[in-house]
Amino acid sequence: MDLKQNIENNPTIFGKILRGEIPADKVYEDELILSFRDIQPKAKIHVLVIPKKRIVDLREAKPEDAEILGHLMAKIPEIAAKAGLTAGGFRLVANNGDHAGQEVPHLHYHLLGGEELQKL
Repeated sequence: MDLKQNIENNPTIFGKILRGEIPADKVYEDELILSFRDIQPKAKIHVLVIPKKRIVDLREAKPEDAEILGHLMAKIPEIAAKAGLTAGGFRLVANNGDHAGQEVPHLHYHLLGGEELQKL
């Protein structure tokens, strides 16, 4: 399945955002990934970063997903800077599965900061 078909067949809210059915406050986008501000922020700055290809979570990532996931991770510093997270650092979180609190079954990273966060 190519990326266009993958996006068209994605039933999640992220699929709807990728198709333009739901608006998003985009921070960064290229052919492989999209980042946008979370509508229910858990920090002063809260951005979601998703691969355009639907991967349910990291447990379902395949060897062929290495390029897109590597690209996503390599773009995190640029996305953080565009979101205003240059001073003080940021936190990057990926919830994987129900027990971890994952709400949308499409891999996504929470990029959090803009204030001092509670230590984990």
